[in-house]
Amino acid sequence: MIRRIALITLALLVFPMPSLVAAESGITVIASHVEVDFPGQAVFTVEAESNVDIVNVRLYYQVDKMNYAEVVSEGWADFAPANRVGADWVWDMTNASLPPGAEVTYWWVIEDADENRVETSPAIMYFDDGRYTWQSLTSAVPQGGEMTIFWYEGSNSFAQELMDTCETGLARLTQDIGAYPDRPIKIYVYASTGDLQGAMIFPQEWSGGVAFTDFGIIAIGIQQSELDWGKGALVHELTHLIVRQATFSPYGELPIWLDEGLAMYNEGELDPAFRSALEQAILEDELISVRSLCSPFSAYADKARLSYAQSYSLVEYLLDNYGQEKMLDLLTVLKQGNTYDEALTEVYGFDINGLDDGWRATLATPVVADQRAESHFALIAVLVALATGLILWGALALKKRTRRTSSGASTLSDKP
Repeated sequence: MIRRIALITLALLVFPMPSLVAAESGITVIASHVEVDFPGQAVFTVEAESNVDIVNVRLYYQVDKMNYAEVVSEGWADFAPANRVGADWVWDMTNASLPPGAEVTYWWVIEDADENRVETSPAIMYFDDGRYTWQSLTSAVPQGGEMTIFWYEGSNSFAQELMDTCETGLARLTQDIGAYPDRPIKIYVYASTGDLQGAMIFPQEWSGGVAFTDFGIIAIGIQQSELDWGKGALVHELTHLIVRQATFSPYGELPIWLDEGLAMYNEGELDPAFRSALEQAILEDELISVRSLCSPFSAYADKARLSYAQSYSLVEYLLDNYGQEKMLDLLTVLKQGNTYDEALTEVYGFDINGLDDGWRATLATPVVADQRAESHFALIAVLVALATGLILWGALALKKRTRRTSSGASTLSDKP
């Protein structure tokens, strides 16, 4: 596997094809190959000849990813009609990019002026990142699949530690929600965030890992000095990938809080920074509504951190109180196209607002409860003191008013 990847990428993915001569068509395919300029483009080229002018050359291809139906795409090759042609079609990845390791099956259809037609046998193009010499480590996963980690910097023990983390994450996910991968998984570990972003057409500055869920591919930047962060981030993206496979459907999708909450929960204990954000929001009564968390999270760091923390807490609440079977039922019902309210009501007996109320009722941790109790007693003390002060002030005011009233009457009576 390692040698295949290195040779293919360094040779710019050249796939020679045997000549196809069909006596009844008179068209001969001389050669076909693909040159990959990762990550920007792939150039498909074919040479063919006939007794008359070749007038039509088209490329057909299928990308190996999850689809709701079989999808065959078509590219019209650039060439000048002649009895011998060299035609090419350029796949510009700025229009529809592929992740590293994507596989594309392709074939050519060629026609001449006499309406003869020939179709080449399917071939496979591997869209590999040839900038690095990759090593690989493969492990079997539940249901007979496999997971492969590709890396180019670091020892075998580095890759093995990442693989062990992934296997633990998969086992935990299967235990918690009953989901497991149903297609091979490829994980490309770049040595830094910069290297990772170099593998993307339109990288985001904050991108540290990406799950290409429909392809079963993860690309992530992990420095060896940040291995702990890398393991958590890798499990997070792996969870997104598996949950996507388990719920793939044209009818419905998961609310954001559920998708992110499952990924956060599967990482393990909530990070202290997220825990602190959640506790502060509870104390200050600034929690975000669950209904709001069904939509994309805020771009503001503080709000985003709280959104992730609440998502973790919501998934924890559902699993701790209702179990794994209910969670799997929820994913199944959402996959069938039910609305969020309908799905929650069918599985748990409450809608989004009911989830919000039930979840919030469990959030009064002892520390927060003590703080609330102290605040409550302090407020009572303040109110008592205020009431006492008001009573005393009222008594004095009444006494002064009585005196002023008596004095005024005497004065009035003294007037002529």
